[in-house]
Parts: sequence; C-alpha cells; structure tokens
Amino acid sequence: MLQDMEELQSGLEPIEINFVEGGQGIPVILIHGMAASLHDWQSMLPALERAGYHSYALDLPGHGESAKPQDVRYYHTQSIYQQLEDWIYDLKLDQPAYLVGHSLGGYFSLEFAHRYPQQVLGMALIDPLYTPDQLSPIMRHLNWRPDWSEKIWNRIPEWLINVWMLLDPTHTTRFPDDARQQIALDFKRSAPQIVRTVDMILDLTPQLVEISAPSLVIWGKRDTTLNPAFYPRLVSGLQKAQGISLPGCGHQPHLEQSQTVNLLVTKFFEQQNKPELSTLLVEPPQAGGWDGGPSGTARGGEGG
Repeated sequence: MLQDMEELQSGLEPIEINFVEGGQGIPVILIHGMAASLHDWQSMLPALERAGYHSYALDLPGHGESAKPQDVRYYHTQSIYQQLEDWIYDLKLDQPAYLVGHSLGGYFSLEFAHRYPQQVLGMALIDPLYTPDQLSPIMRHLNWRPDWSEKIWNRIPEWLINVWMLLDPTHTTRFPDDARQQIALDFKRSAPQIVRTVDMILDLTPQLVEISAPSLVIWGKRDTTLNPAFYPRLVSGLQKAQGISLPGCGHQPHLEQSQTVNLLVTKFFEQQNKPELSTLLVEPPQAGGWDGGPSGTARGGEGG
C-alpha cells in the first residue's frame, strides 16, 4: 500500500494553497472537511483571535480558492495530506501549534500529530474521520464508481443543496442562513475529483494509542455522514482525550452550534496552556452525553 501511494504521488508538483491568518499568540491551524472551505471557520476565527491565538485557516487542494488540478492523483487522501504538510512547513512556525480539524480535516490532524508529536500542542477534532468503517452508505458509494460520482457532483444545483439542509429532518438545530448558503457555495465550487478522496482512507485506529497530543473530540449525535458510534471509540483509543456530544447536531456542530463549539475549543486550549486548571471540561447547557457516557463527557486513554 505504501509503495502504491508513493507511486501515486510521484511527479506531482506543489499547488497554490489559499489561506487566511489573523491574531497574535500561539498558532492554531484549522483544517476543514471534504467539499468545504476555510469559510467553515468564519465564527471560530474571531473567537480564537479574542482568546489570544494566531490562526491559520486554509482551503485544501481542490477546495475554495485553492488550485484545482485536473490530474485525479492530486485528490487521493495521501496526496492532499502531503500538500497540507508542505503548506504547514512553509509557514515557518517558531513554536508548536494547536490543530482544529473537522471530518477529513480531523483525519489529517491525527496523521500530522502522529508523525510530528513535538509540533502539536493539542487538537480539537470535530466529527473527525479516522477509519473507513465510519463512512455512511452514500460516502461509500462515491468510491464505487468515482467517474459517475464526478458527473453527478457537477449536476447537483446549488439551490437543491440549500433546500436539503433547510428541510433535513436529522437536524433539530437549524443552520444559520449565511452558513447554509456558504455550505452550498463551497460544495459547488469544489473540484468534482474530490469524490476520489475517500478512495484511500486508511484505518488510523492502530496508531491512535501512539498519539500523545491532548485532544478534545466534539461530535453531533445526529451525524449521518459518519457513524457517530465511532467517536467514543476514538476518545478511548487516544492517549489523552476528552469527548463531548451535542444533541440536535449533525455533521457540522461548528456551524450548527458555533458559540457552544467555540467556547469548548477555546476553553480546552486554555486548559492546556494553564495545567493548574481542571482538565475536565465544564459542559455548556446545550451539550449532551453519548449513550453510556457520564454527563456528556467521555475520557480516553490516560485522561486529558
């Protein structure tokens, strides 16, 4: 498999990565999920700046305003990860950073933390992908015939995405109108080749125990994109993790309940900066537990 990936990436040139940065202080790198963009963080970025962090949010290759090569090799998971890693290197950070990753961005965050433990202060993982077993039937179908999936992707109108999110019965929390419109826009301007991203998702479960970065895992109990039953398993598999589920939320809690998620993330980072503070998160009223978990907070590994 490793040899196949190296052959896949051979000859690929670096591409232009669009990103924004703001604030001063400890660096925070924010990585969005599939068919999204850096606009996913439009609420979290100012919250991090107010809390005293220097944030960097990028558009992954094939997304937002970053380059969208035609060569499908750019869109396999490890190819995108390598472009991300190269971009982080080019930032020339002079100190370790926090990572915030949603969905596929959580997958990349876990991979980076495993490879470079000394460069990661901690992670906030929002509905993160870490094993292909999490994928919903629809996501698995993308991998069955990627050529067909690309054609279908091109033909889905933006208005239909808007209506679907507005009427989706799995969400009891309504998307803000601006967030819903941005999601639809990001979906349509993503390169259709990104459907191939799920083609080489590796199972990161065996390496979770080797990841030492303190981690906060936040997920929506109504996630229908990734199976939410796997999130408590992620918390248990990591060395130092806490987990909180949000009832009424689907796959994008940072957009559905942005104030709650912003508070959880900034408080978690503060606790890492000041070890004398309690390491158990104070749960906001909106949050809820996963089945079998105490008061909405799960603890994994050695505790957080």
